[in-house]
Amino acid sequence: MLIRTERLELLPLEVEHAARLHGVLDDPGLHTFIGGEPESYQALVERYRRWSAGSPDPAERWLNWVIRLGAEDRLIGTVQATVRGAEAEVAWVVGADWQGRGYAREAARALVERLTATGVRTVVAHVHPEHHASAAVAAAAGLAVTDRWEDGERRWELVLPG
Repeated sequence: MLIRTERLELLPLEVEHAARLHGVLDDPGLHTFIGGEPESYQALVERYRRWSAGSPDPAERWLNWVIRLGAEDRLIGTVQATVRGAEAEVAWVVGADWQGRGYAREAARALVERLTATGVRTVVAHVHPEHHASAAVAAAAGLAVTDRWEDGERRWELVLPG
C-alpha cells in the first residue's frame, strides 16, 4: 500500500531495502534519544525480514514503509505502525543528511492520515522529552502531548471520536 505525498513516496518495506538504507541508518547520532547503536547490515536485513513476515500475534499488525525522496529516488528513512484493533503506535526515523527539511513531518502526517482513513481511532507515539525535533513531528502529524510516560518517554496521541 503505497502512500504518496508532495515530495515523498512511502513504499511498503521489503528486505531488499536494507541494502539502500543501511548507510542512511548507520549513524550513531540517530540513537541519541532511542538508545542502542547502529545495526550491522546483516542485523538490519534480519530485522526487515522479521518485520516483513508480520507480527506473530494475530491481534496485531505490523505496517512498515521506507521513505523515498521522489525527486532523487533515494531512501531516506522509515515510518512504521503497530496496529492493535483501532489503536496504532507509530514511529519514524529520517537519516541525518535529510533532517531539518520537513521530510519526517510530511511522512508522519501521511502515515497518520492513512491509518485514520482505514479505521484507526487512536494514534500513539512515544517521544523522548529532550527530542524536540521528534516532538515537532508528532505535533505536525496531529498528535498532542499527554501527561503519561512510558520508559522515560512522553506519550503523544491523537484520539478521534467513534
